[in-house]
Amino acid sequence: MTPRPVRVLTGLLIATAAATVVVELLAFRYAPDHGTGFAVRTAWALARTLGWLVLMAQVRRARATAKPLSLILAMTTLFAVGRLIVPASGRPPLPGLIGFGVLTVLCVTVVVLLYRHPAVDAHLSRRSRRPVLTREGLSLQDAPPGDPWVLTARLASFSYSPLMLVPALTAAGTLRHRQEWVLAVLLWVLAGIAVSYAALLCAFFLRRGSHRARTALTSITLAVLAFDLPLCGILLGLDGLIRDGAPLVVAAALALYAVRRTGRAPDRPPVGTPR
Repeated sequence: MTPRPVRVLTGLLIATAAATVVVELLAFRYAPDHGTGFAVRTAWALARTLGWLVLMAQVRRARATAKPLSLILAMTTLFAVGRLIVPASGRPPLPGLIGFGVLTVLCVTVVVLLYRHPAVDAHLSRRSRRPVLTREGLSLQDAPPGDPWVLTARLASFSYSPLMLVPALTAAGTLRHRQEWVLAVLLWVLAGIAVSYAALLCAFFLRRGSHRARTALTSITLAVLAFDLPLCGILLGLDGLIRDGAPLVVAAALALYAVRRTGRAPDRPPVGTPR
């Protein structure tokens, strides 16, 4: 039977997804301009709603990825929705601020429950059983738990691509009178797509404890920041740098910290191979 705190957590996740949609509708209602940038950022914020539903499925299936996923979702959701509420000029509307405050409380509560509540932690710590071929035949074996910091680094790196594509597509909508930046924006979009494959490759080897994968992920993170932040500042201004650059900085900082916490243990062979 599912523990009561887990059922409460599931209800909070549904409420968080609903609150995200409500705050986005408020932002749309009070936004003075519904241009390309607003449309791109709204679509990205809506994608966060689906993320909370994915997290709910992870919790119900007792997946270890639920913890780092909740942390990354909470941070990126607050940035994604918050930048819709705050207009480029003037004060944000009071209903939007109230909705954002409720969403903040829900996000913080979800993260605290996942990381601090003993019943939820016990639920997520259940090991899955998988078939393993031995000399005696096919048997069941407990799958070893994953390093939570490795999972955090992997999930944080997966967010680089959308966090780069959102400002790139926003900048693409402003090129009508700045055609000299078309090539730069095209490279920006291509870099955002390429980063997803690079992060996936690093995540594959990072799971196996590769020191080179940790070094590669660190280099990719620093390169992403060095490439993305200047373009945000030049093409989107200070407002765009704060709205679109800050979430990437937070995700990168989380990934770098997680990579550092994974330690400097020597490379280990994949699970199931003889030592």
